[in-house]
Amino acid sequence: MEWTIREARLSDCAAIARLNREEMGYDYPEEQTREKLRACLANSAHKVLVAEGGGEVLGYLHLADYDVLYFPHLKNVLGLAVSHRCRRQGAGKALLAAGEAWARETGAAGVRLVSGEERKGAHAFYQSQGYRGNKLQRNFKKAL
Repeated sequence: MEWTIREARLSDCAAIARLNREEMGYDYPEEQTREKLRACLANSAHKVLVAEGGGEVLGYLHLADYDVLYFPHLKNVLGLAVSHRCRRQGAGKALLAAGEAWARETGAAGVRLVSGEERKGAHAFYQSQGYRGNKLQRNFKKAL
């Protein structure tokens, strides 16, 4: 399939919310997704890209600045989702390539991402794209 990779628009919100729910298991309300997307689109530290195929948004990538005191500037993949209907057709690869291009253009030393331990297929995909895992971590959260 031929993919068009472009910057997300607010009108992509329903598709992004659907991808979050169906492909990543995050059933976050569409209206709240819209507000988050609106904020990201207005913030140059974030980049949200979508993959269109057949006139439909079938994937997205969300990256943001990642700066720590112990490593050069990076971009952090905060979300990558591709519809199960079109996996292994190049959308994820095209999205990552476009995100990496943005990272290079903005002076980042690299791109980082984390992926859930159980997502073995995603791990294989990232490794096929040149990403290397260097450690296992626990993810802690505290509701406020």
